[in-house]
Amino acid sequence: MVISVTDLRKGLTVEMDGEPYQVVEYSSQKMQQRAPVTRIRFKEMRTGKTVDKSFGGTGVQFRLAQVENRPAQYLYNDGDLYYFMDTSSYEQYSLNKEQMGSAPNFIKEQMEVMVVFYKEAPMTLELPTFAELTVVDTPPSARGNTAQGGTKPARLDTGHVVNVPFFINNGDTLRVDTRTGQYLERVT
Repeated sequence: MVISVTDLRKGLTVEMDGEPYQVVEYSSQKMQQRAPVTRIRFKEMRTGKTVDKSFGGTGVQFRLAQVENRPAQYLYNDGDLYYFMDTSSYEQYSLNKEQMGSAPNFIKEQMEVMVVFYKEAPMTLELPTFAELTVVDTPPSARGNTAQGGTKPARLDTGHVVNVPFFINNGDTLRVDTRTGQYLERVT
């Protein structure tokens, strides 16, 4: 399917030069008596690199990439490769560090994710919006630190560090937003 540059939206996947690109940011600006200028930030799905492009006018067209999301379970990592198992066919496949992006900060073994395929090859993955992770290291709270609602760093079981309120302790389970990497709430 072919769409115009004016129909692009954040999250759509299009083909450029035979490769799949996902729209990360999109802005259009029209000045008086001039053609509109559209600025788009794309993420190349195969390598994870971002590319900024500008297009003048509305005549530019893109072909939507035929991507497929398949449910998978994260198994383990072996150096630079992360292994997943398709939950319906039990087929295993791997993604490299570049394809994973920031996902290693939020995934644990046996976690369910959606792997994005393009032409039957795994490209990247989509994480759930929230992940529940356990605090493994955070400084103890000192009496009197809770009055103003400050924060302290906490290392999670995946190695990711987030800023948390002073009342969070080692062993607490937190809900973290995988899009921003920020602490949302304490689960237990």
